[in-house]
Amino acid sequence: MRDIRRKEKEVTDRAEMVRVLVAARYITMAMCDEDGPYLATLTHGYDERRNAIYFHCAHEGRKVDALKRDNRVWGQAMVDLGYAEGSCDHLYETTQFRGKVTFVQDMDEKRHALMVMIHKNERDPGTVVAEQVTDESVKNVNIGRIDIDLMTGKRSAKVVVSL
Repeated sequence: MRDIRRKEKEVTDRAEMVRVLVAARYITMAMCDEDGPYLATLTHGYDERRNAIYFHCAHEGRKVDALKRDNRVWGQAMVDLGYAEGSCDHLYETTQFRGKVTFVQDMDEKRHALMVMIHKNERDPGTVVAEQVTDESVKNVNIGRIDIDLMTGKRSAKVVVSL
């Protein structure tokens, strides 16, 4: 893999990359199908113990077909720090990741994945869990797990003028 060109923007601290994965509202995941590259933007939850990202999706469709054919993905989580007015620069933090997707079948892991996603994304996770997480809903949900094997990070947290 090619090294980053702008070394001053490189993030090498794993904890910082994980922080971005946790903080990002969405991830964008790239995969390939018979027509070529394909992107999907997903809500997610990151499980640090497993170094895995969970997402839920329909049981069928282009994304599922592509992942069943080739489960390798590349993705990005981004925290938008805003446009730096007057400098033609945008500030951000990103974590890029590579991994393989597995569709989870185990009921306990599905329930765990839902808890990870709900606690990340909901203001009142207890209510959502009580009202929506049932044996039937866990059985019916399609959960994907991205097992991460590589992470890289990049940050542009301040305007850097290079001449």
